[in-house]
Amino acid sequence: MAAKPPIPGFEQLSAALRAHSFEITPYAGVPSGVLVAKHGVAAVLAPAQAKGEPATVAIHPGVLVRGEVARLLDRGYQKFIKTAQYELPATASQLHAIHAFTEELKQLTGENCLYNESLGTTSDLYRYDRLKGREAEQPAPARPWELAGGH
Repeated sequence: MAAKPPIPGFEQLSAALRAHSFEITPYAGVPSGVLVAKHGVAAVLAPAQAKGEPATVAIHPGVLVRGEVARLLDRGYQKFIKTAQYELPATASQLHAIHAFTEELKQLTGENCLYNESLGTTSDLYRYDRLKGREAEQPAPARPWELAGGH
């Protein structure tokens, strides 16, 4: 059985990312974090605290909108790019870019690639409008087996 390759450190990972045309800049929002960007998509990585991993993903990959990594919001009928100020409909090219970026980043960091994530882009948030408030409108179900009136 082949031995596992040694896990690179955070600096070696940064060098590997630069070699694959990723732009790396310091990120003030996360201690020791770096913003990793390519083709208009970015994520924030930080050195891992646990042994056996070079880095952890502090902010999941998303489209860069005015310097902010946007989250992907699924409303059931369409996906949206959501920032603190904006909520924009996601285009097919943006979804393809996020998917390609995520796959390449996972390969370089040594993260596990999951089957459902390889099929397409997964969202950070799921907010279906048809489900909003549904729980409060439904009355409690009747229990005919319980005796009413103290019998």
